[in-house]
Amino acid sequence: MSSPIHPPDYRQLAASIKEWARAEGFQQAGIADIDLEQAGERLRQWVARGFHGDMDYMHRHGSKRWRPSELVPGTLRVISVRMDYRPPDDAPLEQLQDPAAAYVSRYALGRDYHKLMRKRLQRLANRIEQEIGPFGHRVFVDSAPVLEKPLAVKAGLGWMGKHTNLVDRHAGSWFFLGELYTDLPLPVDQPVEEHCGRCTACIDLCPTRAIVEPWVVDARRCISYLTIEHPGTIPPELRPLMGNRIYGCDDCLLACPWNRFAGTTQEADFLPRNGLDTATLRELFAWSEAQFLKRTEGSPIRRIGHERWLRNIAVALGNGPADPGTLRALEERLESASELVAEHIRWALERLS
Repeated sequence: MSSPIHPPDYRQLAASIKEWARAEGFQQAGIADIDLEQAGERLRQWVARGFHGDMDYMHRHGSKRWRPSELVPGTLRVISVRMDYRPPDDAPLEQLQDPAAAYVSRYALGRDYHKLMRKRLQRLANRIEQEIGPFGHRVFVDSAPVLEKPLAVKAGLGWMGKHTNLVDRHAGSWFFLGELYTDLPLPVDQPVEEHCGRCTACIDLCPTRAIVEPWVVDARRCISYLTIEHPGTIPPELRPLMGNRIYGCDDCLLACPWNRFAGTTQEADFLPRNGLDTATLRELFAWSEAQFLKRTEGSPIRRIGHERWLRNIAVALGNGPADPGTLRALEERLESASELVAEHIRWALERLS
């Protein structure tokens, strides 16, 4: 076992960690301190306004979310990493403009990122341990009360855009984030300058006007929330605004001018599976629950379950053309639908008639 590292070596260790992170497939890594009090106050104000909707987990763990040392005692620094996910040869605008097409958020077209990134982060931790011996650490990928975007900002991975996603001048926003909490007193990186300026493209393009003010999103109006997090009835007044988006929404990312500099993924696991980048609404609406479970195996989509899947597609079909095939598909599904799905099918049939 290596002897414990000495303080003068931490700067070199930080540089090595960034190199090892790139070797593990992360496009960038940075190091943040754990002072998140300002971010915690913004979170408390957001929850107080009710903008979290049904996401009770956003306040369930209290200060553990903005005080990393309460979540993992002994934490001094957080190593934040990003991994690009946008597939090459992607044509999202063409899909959004085709009412028969099913639009799935780009992050969900391939394999679930959680396990892949956790394994890579754990390998990074193992590599650090090989160098310095045992140290305190814990890996997170969207799996615990962690303020990942404020941490990434502090680590210099980008700035918080007005849509509340991270933006990098050279990489845009099409990337996942992950964290390695550690007790190592590593030198921290500096935040980058914010470059949104007077641009409001993301606010102007949001279909449901969910970005109620710069840097504030009302999740209850957000299509990503409505199609993924929200378990119940989608408000009727928002349904026509959802178009053909059946799982998530990328409009604010598509609007951002900085995303013209975004790269595409290097990970084969993030490439589209089961034809989700070209599927039609009627194809996916015909999936039985068994087919849904089989074809979403290893996908983040599986977590919403077959019922919400059908609910979302029923709304999208109601926003499309009233052709005989669509009407027939809705009527046939209505016969065996749950009450939640049936209500959305009836809405679609009424809208199309």
